[in-house]
Amino acid sequence: LRQIVYDIGGGIPGNKRFKAIQTGGPSGGCIPETLLDLPIDFDRLQEAGSMMGSGGMIVMDEDNCMVDMARYFVQFLQEESCGKCAPCREGLQQMGEILNRICEGNGKEGDIKLLQDLSRVMVDTSLCGLGLTAPNPVLSTLRYFREEYEAHIQEKKCPAKYCKGLISLSIDPEKCTGCGACFKVCPVDAIAGEKKKPHQLDEEKCVKCRACYEACKFEAVTIS
Repeated sequence: LRQIVYDIGGGIPGNKRFKAIQTGGPSGGCIPETLLDLPIDFDRLQEAGSMMGSGGMIVMDEDNCMVDMARYFVQFLQEESCGKCAPCREGLQQMGEILNRICEGNGKEGDIKLLQDLSRVMVDTSLCGLGLTAPNPVLSTLRYFREEYEAHIQEKKCPAKYCKGLISLSIDPEKCTGCGACFKVCPVDAIAGEKKKPHQLDEEKCVKCRACYEACKFEAVTIS
């Protein structure tokens, strides 16, 4: 895996820290940095909680939230499910609802166990390959990134500072040069200020799209 990511793929853009790689398509698992030297063969990937699948790979860095990634894949699989068998149809729907509320800051004690229980039922009773492998994104992220789930639920924090329901943005007046880059990209006019003077961000208007954060070249926009 390391050879594909760094030698063939050229590494992580911006020299950001590698976090995980998802193999095998949407129903594959997310493999952490500690297993980056894992050989790419059917049995080893399966042991790691993923699979060969379609042969596709998605690389995630430090800015990716693993709970949100699990939610993304579950939502995709929910749309792809034919709906014929209840374990897959209802299991994915319930998983999606649980992951949504966790990412929105409304996670509850017991949600992790519920995700695990739903996954086991799907693996044991689904009728086709999609239902049997659909829990992989959830089970693998719980296996390797459980602390991120716990932070979302118990501390109401997103370690990757990505989930909108768990973050807030602000502008540091000490670093802001008043260049206007953030002002120009804000889609809801939540930023105001005079040119060459520190700007202000209205948190009530802010939709947490991160456009200002990405546009600022002076690290004046902070996420907490």
